Order: sequence, then structure tokens, then C-alpha cells
Amino acid sequence: MSKISVSIVIPVYNEEKILESAVKNLKKTLSEFSEDFDFELILAENGSSDNTLKKGEELSAKDPFVTIFHHPEPDYGLALQAGIRRAKGEIVVCDEIDLCLPEFYRDSLKIFKEGGAEMVVGSKRAKGAKDQRPFGRRFATFILNMMLKILLGLKGTDTHGVKAFVKAPLMPVMDKCLVGKDIFASEFVIRAERAGIKIAEVPVSLDEKRAPSINLIKRVPKVLSNLAYLFWNIRIKKD
Repeated sequence: MSKISVSIVIPVYNEEKILESAVKNLKKTLSEFSEDFDFELILAENGSSDNTLKKGEELSAKDPFVTIFHHPEPDYGLALQAGIRRAKGEIVVCDEIDLCLPEFYRDSLKIFKEGGAEMVVGSKRAKGAKDQRPFGRRFATFILNMMLKILLGLKGTDTHGVKAFVKAPLMPVMDKCLVGKDIFASEFVIRAERAGIKIAEVPVSLDEKRAPSINLIKRVPKVLSNLAYLFWNIRIKKD
């Protein structure tokens, strides 16, 4: 029986200090699943001002598991989309460099192997999840989810964070997405719901290993403008 190919796409921005150790930890996590799955890691470096790109290129030169490309501007959503388009795997995992949760890989890969869903979302709000981030971060997630439900009709409990999907049926969904930055991840899940994609949620346990690289308050205007833009296009224009 042939192995299932999996591409892991991780946007990276100013991650020079932790990149090598994070890749090492991810490989250790994935070794548990090597009997049934083949993995590649795609690092989507986007606008870093440190040596993240150079460090990634050094890792790639030593290890065929790792590839890295440069996206010229710091934009999580656009970098993630570019990485997904480069993915060779049947399954794509969208992860973050300081997450790489073993239980998510275990649960989601089992679901895909059994044909139980086309997309799996790691939820910080699902029953059994443990969100141990600071109160401000948890409250921001709660408010965002409420706005997504009210404005865009989100049916699930979470959209932002680790997720995985079967590439073939989800590419037409991604092609319809209109925004980048942080809200791309939410738009992607909501459009998948609206397209009738079979989605499963798995609870994740999460703590904050370090402070966010971008201040939450500074994100608010762009998040609100993107939500308004999506409300107009998805709910009013029915795009």
C-alpha cells in the first residue's frame, strides 16, 4: 500500500532564532506517522527583516524534507496561499512554527486515512480543547468568532490556527478567497462550509510560548476592514 503524501505549509516571519529547533521538533513529531505518510515542509518566508530566509535555505540545503521560498511582503494569508499552491501532497497541513501539535497530526491524519472529512480544523473552542493563552488572546478569539458567526455565517467553533485538508477539492475554494493577512484563514474555512466541504473539528490544547510578533491592537483596523469587505461580497453579493 502506497503512502499518502502530506505537505506542511508554515508562514515564517522573523523566526531566525527558533527556526532550526522548530523544524527538528516537527520532524520528531512526524516520525510517529512515517509508516503511512510521506511529508514535505514548505516554509513561506514573508518579508522578514532578520536572517530567516538564509537560515531556511541552509536547512533546505542539508535536508530535502525542507523547502523555503520568499514572499516579498509580510502577509500571513498571501504567504500561506502561495505555499499551498506549491504543495505537492494530497493532504496539506497549515501550521505555525511555534505550534506543531502532535495530537492534531495524530487526530487529523487518522480522519483522512479513514476518509472521514475533507478538511480538519484544530479548534481552541471545541469540547475538550484547552486554551491556556492569556485572557486578552482568548477574548480576542471569542470576539472574532462571534463576528464571523454574525457577519459571515460561520457554523464551526474556530477558524484560525492549525488546519489540514485534502488539496484537490479545496483548491477551487481557495481560488475564490479575496483577502490575505490573518483573515484569509477564516475566509477559507467559511467558504469551505458554504461549498459543502465535509469538515471535522478536533480539540487542541494551546498555550502561548511567546508574545505575538505583531501587537493585537494594531491588527484591529485591518481585521475590521477585511470583515466588512467579506460581508459585502459573501452575504450581500453572494460571491
